[in-house]
Amino acid sequence: MDNFIAGLPKLELHLHIEGSLEPELMFALGQRNGVALPWPDVASVRAAYEFDCLQSFLDLYYLGASVLITEQDFFDLTWAYLERCAADKVVHVEIFFDPQTHTARGVPFATVLGGIERALQTGEKAFGISWRLIMSFLRHLSEEDAFATLAQATPFLSRIHGIGLDSGERGNPPSKFARVFARCRELGLPVVAHAGEEGPADYIWQAIRELEVRRIDHGVRCVDDPDLLRYLADTRLPLTVCPLSNTRLKVFDKMAHHNVLALLEQGLCVTINSDDPAYFGGYINANFHALAHELGASMNQLCRLSLNAVEASWLSLADKARLTREIRSYAACYGVSLH
Repeated sequence: MDNFIAGLPKLELHLHIEGSLEPELMFALGQRNGVALPWPDVASVRAAYEFDCLQSFLDLYYLGASVLITEQDFFDLTWAYLERCAADKVVHVEIFFDPQTHTARGVPFATVLGGIERALQTGEKAFGISWRLIMSFLRHLSEEDAFATLAQATPFLSRIHGIGLDSGERGNPPSKFARVFARCRELGLPVVAHAGEEGPADYIWQAIRELEVRRIDHGVRCVDDPDLLRYLADTRLPLTVCPLSNTRLKVFDKMAHHNVLALLEQGLCVTINSDDPAYFGGYINANFHALAHELGASMNQLCRLSLNAVEASWLSLADKARLTREIRSYAACYGVSLH
């Protein structure tokens, strides 16, 4: 199984690039930029990675992001993630970045975008990893702040492939951002939103009905609403599920209680992703390993999850067909039948 996972072509559709900031790089960038951190060493940072909810993680996440200042910092951050992707046989990524986290500290929008984009372009040449870039709004801030960020992004929209919504879900329903998402759709930008992680199933409905999303990020609380489950199965509206993240943030007590395979078998288009891997103990292969070894996922199920990611991606139809063939061919080498 471990060899099978290592070679299985995968796509990642739910990754916050700031959440891939490993403690070693955090300290290196802090030293480079003269930013003092509240921990004495890497071990102390890792010891702080014990979260009891989403907010306890976010508090540390925003503090860590304070070391990201120059374009080279954002390049180095993204490049380190792409090296992990290459090692994990990830062939396509659609990643989030949070400009408000940085512009609020005086870091120019162009600096953030320039470093991330340059690394993605370099990674495509070096590793063959294709990519899309999604700009996310922070939902704990106001819709007016989101509109201001969209205005900042306007000169760069040709370099951004979609819009997302992340940060603390509790008390920040998708409906709070209905007008700014309507504007994004008018500009031709596809939209996605985090919903149904800590928030209720109704937040998923809001993202569908009021934001008109192309994908739901997380979405595991859909099981609380039978009508929603049927809708998601019928429409194949994708869910970008993050198993290790969900267990680290206590959405599920342990991996054995996760519902992702049950959702898969009910016909939902669920995909596997790593969310904020530096903080949650694993990149994409670690998530696949957890499903196999702790939840009992079969090779057939892992292949179907990877095929779902192809379906859910924003790749061209030709690229989707190519990757579908690759995954099916790989499965056949292991005697895995996919219908």
